[in-house]
Amino acid sequence: MPMVNLHPHPLLYIIMTSFIYVTSSYATPEIKQADTRIDLETARVIYHDIQQTRVLDALVEAVNKATVSAQTSGRVSKIYFDVNDYAKKGDVLLRLRDKDQQAKLKVTQADYNQALTEFNRAQELYTKKLIARSIVDKAESVLKSTSARLEQAQENLEHTVVRAPYSGIMVKRHIEAGETAQPGAALFTGLSLESLRVAVNLPQDIINQVRLHKSARIRLIDNENKILTSSSMTISPYADADSHTFLVRVNLPEGDHKLYPGMAVKVEFILGSNKVLMVPASSIIHRSEVTAVYVMDDNQKLTMRQIRAGSTTDDNLVEVLAGLSENEQVTLDPISAVRYLKEQQ
Repeated sequence: MPMVNLHPHPLLYIIMTSFIYVTSSYATPEIKQADTRIDLETARVIYHDIQQTRVLDALVEAVNKATVSAQTSGRVSKIYFDVNDYAKKGDVLLRLRDKDQQAKLKVTQADYNQALTEFNRAQELYTKKLIARSIVDKAESVLKSTSARLEQAQENLEHTVVRAPYSGIMVKRHIEAGETAQPGAALFTGLSLESLRVAVNLPQDIINQVRLHKSARIRLIDNENKILTSSSMTISPYADADSHTFLVRVNLPEGDHKLYPGMAVKVEFILGSNKVLMVPASSIIHRSEVTAVYVMDDNQKLTMRQIRAGSTTDDNLVEVLAGLSENEQVTLDPISAVRYLKEQQ
């Protein structure tokens, strides 16, 4: 039985394989990937001069706070102001009974007029050489004595009218109408709202830096966005023996800052400056307990790197304590950085 050749003719094999290749090329055309590369905005990690500060608790107090006392004796006849009343400088706060002072003034005025007449007469006679010089000197001495007593009597009469030493609010009244005031007795306690300051106890470890820079920022506890800057302050020359702190009074700038005595505020003292690495706050991401940034190297390769962050400035810059070096590039948009990483993969 003749053998059958199962292998196709070589020429036929070439034609068949060529046909299959062409057919498969048309059946599965090549799909080109679209270029989805994302342009990332980056920022360079550089050193910034950052002010070193210390924030402490403080209380607002009035610069002018005083207790008005009686400077002559007398019974209170009329009171014109009470607690929480506002008095202008020179306003009459109260009046004392002044009959005794009026009587003494009249007697002293008569004595003065008599002494003045005697002195003028003695001087005239001395000019005519009718009396000795000693008589003129004696008359002059009597005139000076009565003049001093007259001034004292006039002052005692004026002290029966008690006036406000400055504009302010009455915070306490120490006497009632009808009571008798003695010299030195407290009458009113008042304070002025025109001049305010904050008092703070400064720790001894920063006293030298505060003395050197003398710069402070006052922040309200309920409104930390409102900042008052002051370079006028009074620093105690000695420390408290128990707390080892220095009393510092920072004067507030003029104007109505909606601050009142007794309010609590925060005082930020400038201690100096230091160079630290900073990155924009927008470049930082938080994953659970991890704080990181996306770093772009010179080959456009993006990696996530953990860092240790410090304080944040008012310009939304975050201090980098560890994890980055100067001149490295970090992305400003972490969401776009994640898309960029997927594209790399």
